[in-house]
Amino acid sequence: MTENLDTNKKSNQSENKKFFTTITYGCQMNENDSERLSGQLKSIGYEYSDKLDEADIILINTCCVRESAEKKIYGKIGELKRLKSVNPNLIIGITGCMAQKDRDELFKKAPHIDLVMGTHNVHTLVDHIKEIEESKGKVLAVWDQAERLAPNVPTVRKGQISAWVPIMYGCNNFCTYCIVPYVRGRERSRPIKDIVEEINQLGEEGFKEITLLGQNVNSYGKDSEEGDFADLLKAVDSVNNIERIRYMTSHPRDMNEKVINTIRNSKNICEQFHLPIQSGSNTILSRMNRGYTTEYYLDLVQKIRSLMPEASITTDIIVGFPGETEELFEETLAFIKKVKYDAAYTFLYSQRSGTPAATMEEQIPLAVKKARLQKLMEAQNEISLHLNKQLEHRIVEVLVEGVSKSDDNKLMGRTRTNKIVIWEKVGIEKIGQLVQVEIKTAQTWVLKGSLV
Repeated sequence: MTENLDTNKKSNQSENKKFFTTITYGCQMNENDSERLSGQLKSIGYEYSDKLDEADIILINTCCVRESAEKKIYGKIGELKRLKSVNPNLIIGITGCMAQKDRDELFKKAPHIDLVMGTHNVHTLVDHIKEIEESKGKVLAVWDQAERLAPNVPTVRKGQISAWVPIMYGCNNFCTYCIVPYVRGRERSRPIKDIVEEINQLGEEGFKEITLLGQNVNSYGKDSEEGDFADLLKAVDSVNNIERIRYMTSHPRDMNEKVINTIRNSKNICEQFHLPIQSGSNTILSRMNRGYTTEYYLDLVQKIRSLMPEASITTDIIVGFPGETEELFEETLAFIKKVKYDAAYTFLYSQRSGTPAATMEEQIPLAVKKARLQKLMEAQNEISLHLNKQLEHRIVEVLVEGVSKSDDNKLMGRTRTNKIVIWEKVGIEKIGQLVQVEIKTAQTWVLKGSLV
């Protein structure tokens, strides 16, 4: 009899629980925003569930950088209509960049949603959820621009080893292909004190690696008199318990020797420079409004390699930007062979309504863009493999991240230069531990070795 009563009690407790689910699209800043959204929901009694049909709240944190992502998101929103018909009390919220851009249009396209919340309103989620619960009405919460930095809110970290830490919000660059300044607003830097306090707390909680986030981290501090990005790096390098510090993303125009020397003289800042070139043609760089030339960029690479020969350099490249002739594309191809990047993240140009590039003449046919992308990837893969081969028979420091996705008997982690390493599990390794691995075989994207 007692056993049955206990079972009923547990069942009733389960029935009284409230669950939420977050679905995230886009960049690392969106991932961090979702962590803050989750923290707020948890603070008012909701628990996370990955089962959509169990959720009382479903939040879709959106991206609108590429049209393909937007189409995928609208497809997912459409799928949720069935759940709403089954459970009329289900709250469906759309947040992030697409919510900022499309605003009340979202309600017209998807009447079953309850909340549209922009990028400047992340910290206000609890108020809107309570309003919807009490009134059963819809809420549109989209500010055109944040008047000040958002206050700190509870955060639920996705991982246990690595964590994102935003250092600034917004972007002032207005590259002609990019919608980010329109949906994320102008640059706003967090105080160094607040950033250091957050990282200190993460160190006390057992996190070993943090990544400083910003649309352009090199612009940090330009809107205040507190210090620049190099000053911030120096401050966070002294935080206890943190083994590795990374940052993203850098704008080549604002990278300077002070930052390079700060990284060189640091203890925990990783020797990896991600510098998105976007194109190896000065003509295209000008059309993109990137604010630098290939000559300037090569000089920057030379400074890094002269001061830090072991550092890795990675990049982003857009293929098929309006006006990119075959000759201009060949300039990009020649450029990556000259720089010899450790890795390049390559993308087809995608028109974004609301950006200057979307209305430029000489748009490139999709078939041409795909052929160029393939050619570029083949060239870069050859370079990446050649550079990785130079690490064979060398011993590298690796932060243990977890079990390999392809083999439960193997572990994986990353070097300080952000290269993925896989090795046979010995049994003495612990997640979050720094270990020494001898590289036996190098592939294009992965290094394979054995524990030393």
